[in-house]
Amino acid sequence: MLEALGRGVTRLGEKASTANLVKLTGNVFIASLSESLGEAFALTRKAGVPPELVLDLFKSVFGQGSLILENYASQVAKDKYEPAGFKATLGLKDLRLALSAADALEVQLPTASLVRDQLLCAVATGQGELDWGVIARIAAKRAGL
Repeated sequence: MLEALGRGVTRLGEKASTANLVKLTGNVFIASLSESLGEAFALTRKAGVPPELVLDLFKSVFGQGSLILENYASQVAKDKYEPAGFKATLGLKDLRLALSAADALEVQLPTASLVRDQLLCAVATGQGELDWGVIARIAAKRAGL
């Protein structure tokens, strides 16, 4: 059933907690990507480069076949975070869980820590119901945009 509904099944070991941890690391990756995209678009916007041109460039160079990159880059370029595919409040929860697991395993995740702080800022400023890619908007505000 999972193979028919999903994109395949990957065996990660005997413990269910391993699959949960891998899922959390995927969310750390997506959140880190949103932060990086936010910084890239803030810098290029500040330099006067239209976000549509940057989006097209990123999609052609980095996004060939990557729906995650294309979707999040489009969100950032358009500054559009509704409807939420994954709410910032849920992203904050997952980043906290991932960092807790990292602490238990004595693994540093500096990017995840930064992204957790960005999600906390989004939630604290009333943007928790928006898509978690909204952290890119925080990068734009830091840039004075």
